[in-house]
Amino acid sequence: MTKTLLSFGHGFSARSFAPLALAQGWTVIGTTRSTDKAETICKTGVQPLIWPGGSDPVDLDGVTHILVSAGPDENGDPVLRDLGAEIADRTGQFEWVGYLSTTGVYGNHDGAWVDETTELHPTSRRAIWRTEAEDAWRAITGLPVHVFRLAGIYGPGRGPFEKLRNGTARRVIKPGQVFSRIHVEDIAQVLMASINRPNPGAIYNLCDDDPAPPQDVIAYAAELLGLPVPPPIPFDQAEMTPMARSFYADSKRVRNDRIKDELGVQLKYTTYKAALEAMLLAETD
Repeated sequence: MTKTLLSFGHGFSARSFAPLALAQGWTVIGTTRSTDKAETICKTGVQPLIWPGGSDPVDLDGVTHILVSAGPDENGDPVLRDLGAEIADRTGQFEWVGYLSTTGVYGNHDGAWVDETTELHPTSRRAIWRTEAEDAWRAITGLPVHVFRLAGIYGPGRGPFEKLRNGTARRVIKPGQVFSRIHVEDIAQVLMASINRPNPGAIYNLCDDDPAPPQDVIAYAAELLGLPVPPPIPFDQAEMTPMARSFYADSKRVRNDRIKDELGVQLKYTTYKAALEAMLLAETD
């Protein structure tokens, strides 16, 4: 039977996963809001679908796998708003459902370690919405939902190199601040590992082995590029958007043992240093 993945919110992470599915002969359908992005998606071998707002309704016939990257808002999860009832009526049809959440649901832990058993204390509005969306998806009886809590995502075209080259990189210093992060290629391999070893109801943290202060990442990227390291800016003096500032409200180190122990994943990029070195090397190949 041909596998068909319906990818809601076919963005950075989903675009990295799609080639793995396509290579196995899957049909991949990716939703987007714009016709321009639909044309780009089509060029990758993925069938584009304008959603929400498209002239054609979302057809779930033949769909075996669902990946949800579309973010929730104050009105809840957009996929469940549009298709929740139909999905609930078809639970036996789906072999695997993946929901991409965020490690932001854990809230602030002042740099301490958290894992999938840690109690959730989301602090930002977006993290609260994510927590509610996780609960809503997992509440659908019989649906094989797997929740993936992603740390800060980076990869080709989305990382410190671009900011350093265009002069927008800043080293904002907040004492004790530490983040976990994950390369987009490792997100892709974890999703495929989960599909190959489904465990409905499971929750997985997706991050590397090396939580680090954000200013350290910028400094190392600058050294690799041979560019001046941006000067430090104290957090309380930094001009930041409310959204950017909200990221600094939480400080924690995220454990990733479960993806290794349960899914057998060996991270391609265990540290941000190894990832940045590989990304720069790939640019010159």
